[in-house]
Amino acid sequence: MKHTDTIIVKNLVIGYPGKNSVKVVAEGISDTLRSGYLTCLLGENGAGKSTLLRTLAGFQPAIGGEIAIMGKPLGQYKEKELATVIGVVLTERTNLQNMTVEELVGMGRSPYTGFWGRLSAEDREKVAGAMELVGIGPLARRMVQTLSDGERQKVMIAKALAQETPVFFLDEPTAFLDYPSKVEILHLLHRLATEMDKTIFLSTHDLELALQMADRLWLMAKGRGVVAGTPEDLAMDGTLESFFTRKGVAFERVTGLYRVEPEYRSKVRLTGDATACAMVAKALRRNGILASGDAESDVTIEALPEGGYKTSKGGGNATLAMTMSELLELLQL
Repeated sequence: MKHTDTIIVKNLVIGYPGKNSVKVVAEGISDTLRSGYLTCLLGENGAGKSTLLRTLAGFQPAIGGEIAIMGKPLGQYKEKELATVIGVVLTERTNLQNMTVEELVGMGRSPYTGFWGRLSAEDREKVAGAMELVGIGPLARRMVQTLSDGERQKVMIAKALAQETPVFFLDEPTAFLDYPSKVEILHLLHRLATEMDKTIFLSTHDLELALQMADRLWLMAKGRGVVAGTPEDLAMDGTLESFFTRKGVAFERVTGLYRVEPEYRSKVRLTGDATACAMVAKALRRNGILASGDAESDVTIEALPEGGYKTSKGGGNATLAMTMSELLELLQL
């Protein structure tokens, strides 16, 4: 599938104009958002993610630079026309009462239904199709207030789908969800991008999930603008390693993910079954012990393929622990 350069940003400056001065949040932002890609915007609180998203969506003006959507400058769009190009899902929880799922999704057809907002047979067909695409067809008659947070988020995505826009912007779409629901929503958005050739751009704090599921990342930090690229390129060139620097957090280039990095107070030599060794290393890392096959230590742990952990010290007799709890007790952790 040939992807389209949907949104082109050049030297964008975002912020808030005041009476006598301008508050610049970020500047020099340049990149292209393409159809078929899920792009995640990552950054710490206060970096300007929501300001950037609102500016790209046309909710607030840019201070400088250019934004072109579907080959047309953003400023040349009229409000109704823009509603047929960009669908927006915001962070706020939906607190609507006495409205069915079908009715709420149907509101996505408002750019096409005219003044009275009456749905035609074609509109209802598109609403039903949007609900089926996100897997909420059976919920059509349910009242919105009875839904779980994950179900409500699917409803809002279906509403945006019913709007039939080539571009989706989502502000923290997984903010109120449990972990399985976060994974499900990001899988859904990635599927919509790839299978329907949508341009999907979202802000998120779910760093680990974004690193695993995004096609492209926009990394945003205070005073540093935006750095864009695939997660793999940004991992290999050291950008991710330097971007989120915190004591006790390390970036692994091999996995392309972050992990907790404690201050090690001792080492043990670890051998044996690879899967079991990984679990031992994880448990000991949590307790400040570095476990590896080449560690210089008088303590050796052998993870047995049939189960259990054989531990010896200074070449003495080995002691067998059958569970991780027993091993940690044996090491007096």
